[in-house]
Amino acid sequence: MRQSRAVRLLCAAVLLLVLGALPAYAREDAVAVPDVSIFYYPWYGTPARDGGWVHWVVPATTSFASNYFPARGLYSSSDPRIVQAQMREIAAAGIEEVVSSWWGWGSPEDARLPLVVRAARRAGLSVAVHLEPYPGRTIASVESDIEHLRALGIKRFFVYHPFDIADGDWAALRDSLSGVQLFAETGLVGHAAAAHFDGIYTYDVLRFGGGDFLRLCKQAHRAHLLCLPSVGPGYEARRATGDKRVKPRRDGRTYDSMWQAAIDAQPDGVTITSYNEWHEGTQIEPALDHPPGSSAKLTVDSYDGAYGLHGRGARRAYLDRTRYWVSAFDRSQRPELTS
Repeated sequence: MRQSRAVRLLCAAVLLLVLGALPAYAREDAVAVPDVSIFYYPWYGTPARDGGWVHWVVPATTSFASNYFPARGLYSSSDPRIVQAQMREIAAAGIEEVVSSWWGWGSPEDARLPLVVRAARRAGLSVAVHLEPYPGRTIASVESDIEHLRALGIKRFFVYHPFDIADGDWAALRDSLSGVQLFAETGLVGHAAAAHFDGIYTYDVLRFGGGDFLRLCKQAHRAHLLCLPSVGPGYEARRATGDKRVKPRRDGRTYDSMWQAAIDAQPDGVTITSYNEWHEGTQIEPALDHPPGSSAKLTVDSYDGAYGLHGRGARRAYLDRTRYWVSAFDRSQRPELTS
């Protein structure tokens, strides 16, 4: 019989209370952990909707800011039709949670968050927030952020570059909160435990490869933290940032190897970097092989060849492959389904 993660967490909490040790992931007010979450960027703009190209061009230039080109064209993240289509696409891949990039009160990402929440819920997805290192971020501002975001029903917070703030400040804030989870982007498990985070995630697919996941998850579990390693198809940001580092996709083998390593690490959930971070080339959102119309002279990379697919069939290669891996992870978590 299929047992929900919430039930399993409750059983674990009861057992650990009896044993006299209650880890972060088994708090009485623990939030159920989605099996698979994906990082999402609601920061793109177009002249027609947003008064100019936002995030599609390198700042102060007219240079296109990605080594890839989206299959749905250069879109606005404030267009409800686009966001709804993206959420349906994510849900169809079996993903349960969207982690929306958020850059502080009054930012475009803040203004668009209600749209993301509505579209996600309509598609059957939950929404978490990626608390980015916006200018002036302090523990006091984060406390205010959480209060603000909880009004939208947000209960899970992924903190990027968390240790710009002192461990003691994080610990005091976390201990004052109930009904939420905070995750630290880090490979320093002891640091996250001292700061009283609920768990860790890795995000950066350059710094953390599949070979790191087993060690990190073992360390996290020994420290009574949740482990949510981040898998991704590759990395290529030369056109957007000039970064010469590349993690090649290898026609899907990079994505497959990271997924397999994540599953082998027996994590509490898997996070995907990313749905649509086009600057860094980590996206799995469908891509074209050749830019259309006026962009025809622009040379871009494509997914052609991924998983043996070519042409139109390759555009959704990574999104479709995600469904396969989500199912594989689900089976690994619930072996009774395969018996």
